[in-house]
Amino acid sequence: MTQFSAKGSILRVGSRGSPLALAQAREVKSRLAAAGFDAERIEIKVIRTSGDAIQDRPLAEAGGKGLFTKEIEEALLSGAIDVAVHSAKDVPTVLPAGLALSAVLPREDARDAFISRKAKALRDLPVGAVVGTASLRRQAFVKRSRPDLAVVTLRGNVETRLRKLDAGEVDATLLAVAGLKRLGLVAVATAILDPDEFLPAIGQGAIAIETRTDDPATLALVAKIDDADTASALAAERAFLAVLDGSCRTPIGGHASVSGGMLRFRGMIATPDGGEAFEVLRQGRREDAAALGADAGRELQKRAGVDFFASLRI
Repeated sequence: MTQFSAKGSILRVGSRGSPLALAQAREVKSRLAAAGFDAERIEIKVIRTSGDAIQDRPLAEAGGKGLFTKEIEEALLSGAIDVAVHSAKDVPTVLPAGLALSAVLPREDARDAFISRKAKALRDLPVGAVVGTASLRRQAFVKRSRPDLAVVTLRGNVETRLRKLDAGEVDATLLAVAGLKRLGLVAVATAILDPDEFLPAIGQGAIAIETRTDDPATLALVAKIDDADTASALAAERAFLAVLDGSCRTPIGGHASVSGGMLRFRGMIATPDGGEAFEVLRQGRREDAAALGADAGRELQKRAGVDFFASLRI
């Protein structure tokens, strides 16, 4: 158990080693320092994950869930770190026993960016153009609006993908606006996609903080930087995903926003080729966030039917 009352005690923050992951870890460090914790006592520890190691195929084919969190969570459970920092979109809906998502930072822009040197928008790409992405969701949504385009796997961190784009390996790609902003690269975006037309990934733009449930000192510390609006939105989105998740490799998008005491959620599921899709909308009290998201997921389960999901199982 972490005892931060002890003089000189260190808070060990676990993170992936990509430039974006480290930018997110440093943001957590900065907010903890602003909340009163001595920045000199916060140590960021880099942990290589399975998702970082696998670069030759889509992550969905390698198991998908937890590939960017597994090793970090193992370090958290072993006591090697006190806090894990994740992109919320990478966190599975079922966490290992003894761990919890105990805080989220204020959400950055959740939208996707279209990036191309050959067209100003997705609709302007020439017939047969190649779009690179590692996301099943992006693949499906691209094919849904432009079935004539070729979609290929494009792996690597943000900078690597941009280099591959510049090298002509693909004609266009899609990246999260939040990540571009955190890296100071938002100027590379050719166009920002309307979330009502191109739904973001569950949790996109949010930084999630995971801790051990038996560590009250750390829980109390990270609670100081928790953002209530983001937490409510994420509760709705993750509840939606939890209902639909299972073992199916279904492209899923969803986004919740909070205004005052009300929450609005939109969700969508699709086939990987974009040929079939189902959408849902929920609005209600923010206190009912998780219930609204779960109900939306159940509606899509019913509307899509058993055959829709059976065809997508690995």
